Amino acid sequence: MAEPDYMDDDCDDLIKPKKLVNPVKTSRNHQDVHRELLMNQKRGLAPQDKPELQKVLEKRKRDQAVRQQMEEEEAHRKQSDLEVELQKRQQRLEQMELQQQRDEEEQENAPEFIKMKGNLRRTRQEAGPQEAGP
Repeated sequence: MAEPDYMDDDCDDLIKPKKLVNPVKTSRNHQDVHRELLMNQKRGLAPQDKPELQKVLEKRKRDQAVRQQMEEEEAHRKQSDLEVELQKRQQRLEQMELQQQRDEEEQENAPEFIKMKGNLRRTRQEAGPQEAGP
């Protein structure tokens, strides 16, 4: 860039402009605050008080994230009719298996003469229909 004419030292007649003083920067209070902010930045500390707008925006963002997470959990909890029916069938099968296991355990724990009586009944039932047929 070209330098303005008044920067030349040749002309002593002209009044040279002076840089204006910023009253905010020259105030002692501003310098102290600026120094503190620089030190906190070097240490990695953020200013303690956030602007109100930033607080509100962060709160909205947190609330939205929580709401979205709850909706996802609710979507996982909801089951279709097919899933409900499959779950009922599985429960019924498990109950039937448990009942069979209980019956087997009862038969194993039963005395010998009760087992023999059951075997005799089965053989009679099997032999009965065959005799009636020929």
